[in-house]
Amino acid sequence: MLLCILTLVSKWAIPLLLLIIPIYGYLKKVPVYESFVEGAEEGFTTAVKIIPFLVGMMVAISVFRASGAMDYLTQFLSPLTYQIGAPSEVLPLAIMRPMSGSGVLGLATELMRVYGPDSFIGRLASVMQGTTDTTFFVLTVYFGAVGIKKYRYSIVTGLTADITGFFAAVYICNLLFR
Repeated sequence: MLLCILTLVSKWAIPLLLLIIPIYGYLKKVPVYESFVEGAEEGFTTAVKIIPFLVGMMVAISVFRASGAMDYLTQFLSPLTYQIGAPSEVLPLAIMRPMSGSGVLGLATELMRVYGPDSFIGRLASVMQGTTDTTFFVLTVYFGAVGIKKYRYSIVTGLTADITGFFAAVYICNLLFR
């Protein structure tokens, strides 16, 4: 019953929002279409502004992976992660997550293809996706788009949150799935 209700809510949530928001704006006498077009124009301008930041980040990620640095880092950290109950197969995902959401999605998909979505590795990869964030992507794209130059403390805070999310994912998955 609960699953049926959740399925129904998830199916209709976005269409209802797309209906309710313009109606609410119209009732509040907001020029809905003109506001939409103005927002779309600002979004396009922002997208053009962030392209150099995206290109720079993508090049750095490619160099990191192609140079073999990810493999060396994974080998170096494997004994430590074994001690906390994290298989070494998920280390590339943990390392790449602060840098690239789409790159990590590819890694998670590969882990699930090889080990299965219901395996411990598949479940840990899924939980890691939800408990960590793309810190460098957020800093590069969003901070770059609004012109923030001093984000040293944001890096420390974001990476601390990512590490905490990784340990939380390992702990929760070991608690629930082993």
